[in-house]
Amino acid sequence: MASETSERHREILELARLHNRVTVDALAAHFAVSVQTIRKDLNQLCDQRQLSRIHGGATLPSGVENLEYEARRRISAEAKDAIGKAVAALIPNDASLFINIGTTTEAVSQALLDHSGLMVVTNNINVANRMRVYPRFEVVIAGVVRPSDGGVVGEAAAGFFSQFKVDYAVIGASALDEEGALLDFDYREVKVAQAIIANARHVILVSDQGKFNRTAPVRIARIDQIGSFVTDHCPSERFRQLCADAGVELIETTREPR
Repeated sequence: MASETSERHREILELARLHNRVTVDALAAHFAVSVQTIRKDLNQLCDQRQLSRIHGGATLPSGVENLEYEARRRISAEAKDAIGKAVAALIPNDASLFINIGTTTEAVSQALLDHSGLMVVTNNINVANRMRVYPRFEVVIAGVVRPSDGGVVGEAAAGFFSQFKVDYAVIGASALDEEGALLDFDYREVKVAQAIIANARHVILVSDQGKFNRTAPVRIARIDQIGSFVTDHCPSERFRQLCADAGVELIETTREPR
């Protein structure tokens, strides 16, 4: 039993390092154990100062979160840069757009710096800081900033996005599954993403192929709610077919041999 608990603790920490936070409900479902067991696990890890408790779950201790987010930026950095450039080619000057949380969406914002006349509405403080210094852009942001990744989440942020109707939305996801679901770990973040999707005329999903190797418990949307999917490579033939069936434009920046 002790070894089983230690292994679960190790995996909880891996999930926290990968996604900045973990929730009690998601962990209970992931490990097929009770929420009481997970609460005990999180309390022990917090007592050891490996995690910090938040409402409904835990997060990496202050100072570690930003380091982990910087590490995420470096994962598949070249692929993300290529995805960013491909998305920028889809968006004309003088367009309005949403950009949500994620390191790949940040790469899109970097690639858009040569554009002009953009109105950018975002819940990503890193995107806002990058683009606000250029007077040819109008940058709109609102809400309380999450220190781990510069994201703005929750009901207020979702309501904020619902005030707009923009030309494009650039969104990311923590995981993509074979059934065509876009998934994430934080239901508060998902609520914002859903508001973004509902209030954009053309939705662009950006994701590197590593997202096909992950799973997450909260559904953001289905692939048939997306207009374009930009990735370095889509390794799933089933997902590729779902895109074709739904009329989703699939753009691969590095097409691997099939």
